Amino acid sequence: MFPFFFLPHVGALVMVVAIVGIVSWYKAHEKDLQVHQDMRIREMEHQRKMRELELELEKEKNRRAPDKAT
Repeated sequence: MFPFFFLPHVGALVMVVAIVGIVSWYKAHEKDLQVHQDMRIREMEHQRKMRELELELEKEKNRRAPDKAT
């Protein structure tokens, strides 16, 4: 016969495992969101720097173009 006095102990253990699992998942999810946000910020900074470099390159080309024409 099944000893029913173990049932509350098993239930408590399952509850603790579930709580620890949920908290661990939540922390991992938050860390993942933070990493994605950091990557997006870096990507935007990189794009801004690339646009600035392209503008500088165009300015340099335009500045040198009249010199070669004369």
